Amino acid sequence: MTHTPTGLVAILRGLTPQEAPEVGDRLYAAGFRALEVPLNSPDPLDSVRVLRENLPQDCAVGAGTVLTVEEVRAARAAGAGLVVSPAMDPEVITETVRLGMRSYPGVATPTEAFAAIRAGARSLKLFPSDAVGIAGMTAWRAVVPADVEFLPVGGVDAENLRDWVAAGAGGAGIGSSLYRPGVSGPDLSARAEALVRAWRSASEHPEK
Repeated sequence: MTHTPTGLVAILRGLTPQEAPEVGDRLYAAGFRALEVPLNSPDPLDSVRVLRENLPQDCAVGAGTVLTVEEVRAARAAGAGLVVSPAMDPEVITETVRLGMRSYPGVATPTEAFAAIRAGARSLKLFPSDAVGIAGMTAWRAVVPADVEFLPVGGVDAENLRDWVAAGAGGAGIGSSLYRPGVSGPDLSARAEALVRAWRSASEHPEK
């Protein structure tokens, strides 16, 4: 089965359940359709629940920094549809897929990439992306099945997004260049809109 490209994923590390409705609304209005709450945030599963309850169904909500099968199940119970991890654990991937969610394991080598694919992942989080590099991802793209997408995470911003898309990225995880605890609502909206503009421009004309 071929998934639609993930596109931009907002990584909301440090989000609280109280902030979640406004943050979710602003990101959705700017054009984001995937949000991730890392599990090392305050009350992360509550934030996942709040986002899922408040946002339209065309916006995916997920949990990040997921390290165990138990955390996969807890994320699913909270309403998550995405499971993002900093590392590649076959058991986590298998359980995520079994529960009908999309798995985004962190990979930094071709060996990890192919192990993740064997476990059932069809979206690979390149992490840290600046270590793999655009040249590295381009080389991987030549040997990894076409239905597997790459999402660079770490250091991706509106300035370099086009280069990643031109190299074949199906999306990107955006963290501190978008959201940090304490960011004002208008600042968050402005950052989100700039990133979405860059993504749409790059996706429509990746060669430029």
